[in-house]
Amino acid sequence: MEVAVETTSGLERRMTVQVPEEKIAGPVDERLRELTQTARLPGFRPGKVPLKVVTRRFSKQVRQEVVGEVLQSTFQDALTENELRPAGGPVIDPISAEPGEGLSYTATFEVYPVLDDTSSEGLEIERPLAEVQESDIDQMIDTLRTQRKDWNDVDRGCQDGDRLTIDFVGRMDGEEFPGGKGEDMPLEIGQGGFIPGFEDGLIGAVAGDEKILDVTFPEEYVENLAGKDAQFTVNVKAVAEPVLPEVTEEFVQSLGVEGGTVEALREEVGNNMRRELSDALRKRTKDAVMDQLLAANMMDIPGALVRDEQEALFKNRAGELERHGMKPEQLGMNPEMFEDDAKRRVALGLLLAELVKSNSLTPDPEKVREAVETAASTFEDPQQVISYYYSDRNRLAEVESSVLEDQIVDMLMEKATVTDKQMSFNDVMDRGQPS
Repeated sequence: MEVAVETTSGLERRMTVQVPEEKIAGPVDERLRELTQTARLPGFRPGKVPLKVVTRRFSKQVRQEVVGEVLQSTFQDALTENELRPAGGPVIDPISAEPGEGLSYTATFEVYPVLDDTSSEGLEIERPLAEVQESDIDQMIDTLRTQRKDWNDVDRGCQDGDRLTIDFVGRMDGEEFPGGKGEDMPLEIGQGGFIPGFEDGLIGAVAGDEKILDVTFPEEYVENLAGKDAQFTVNVKAVAEPVLPEVTEEFVQSLGVEGGTVEALREEVGNNMRRELSDALRKRTKDAVMDQLLAANMMDIPGALVRDEQEALFKNRAGELERHGMKPEQLGMNPEMFEDDAKRRVALGLLLAELVKSNSLTPDPEKVREAVETAASTFEDPQQVISYYYSDRNRLAEVESSVLEDQIVDMLMEKATVTDKQMSFNDVMDRGQPS
């Protein structure tokens, strides 16, 4: 077997393989002889079919089978011989396998980048620090109150935060369009539930008003409406203002807080917020480390791996939308939208795998157990959840992978120059201040 490998561009390789005829002819002859014992043909007793008849009847089919098998085996042998690691399947073309001529083919494929010199030194990391303040707990309790608010009808003009009850009809060029009509629809001003400009046009409206609103649908809206101008006739049937419940023991008990006191509520809310904050700080630090690691190790990325990751991200997101009753195609969603995320994930996956290999890292069993117990602690029967993870190797492997990433982050942080940055709870959690 003769093998020649050339680099066509970046990570792409073209491998030409030539296999001598004897590697094909030998197995073909052997199989044809075996068929004389098993073939069933009219006019011949089983096991008595002459070799010439079998050859005439089956030689083309048998040769095709042998060529396919030899192609696969020689491709793998050629990869091993040349120390090549393909990322994704090869494109085989052309194939020449005429009788007497042996087998010759070219295989074009991408290979994994060589990362023997992965750099993890000199990273500069900004580490966020934050604590849950009493004022943060106050804001969270206000959020809980808002979630349980009541509504009182008012005679004044509509303000931000009020709820309107409306009938509306939308038209384009004077004609109504599908989905542009509603009756007795609740609309909470300031929540962004309608297209831009719609809610703003109703500020100051009172019950009984009719408003004419000229709006433009966003470019990312459903395809048949995206970017188009429309006019809505809106009849305001009621204006109501929010009424938040007082923080009493009755309110606390309605939330199912053990103890039922205001103090118990503050303690439970504070504990939950500190747990959320700890996770968010860890994630921000991890993202900062990964950003620096990527910046220090620019590389070519196999397109096949990126395409696979794009498809996986697309399917995952599409599944989430469909579970909420939305169709990805109506939102114009496609795998190409996930290209940047896919490239980042693939590059990080390659880098982390190399760091695991070069540093002989394995998941710390104690940290894995701790991660499982933490995940289980929020369930009614934690032990059942723990058993759920440890009874299935694939489920546990997901936790081990996460723990291993955390170990890599810790290792890189020890080598990095770290600068602490004080932040507020809202900033860390990406939550805007309440108005």
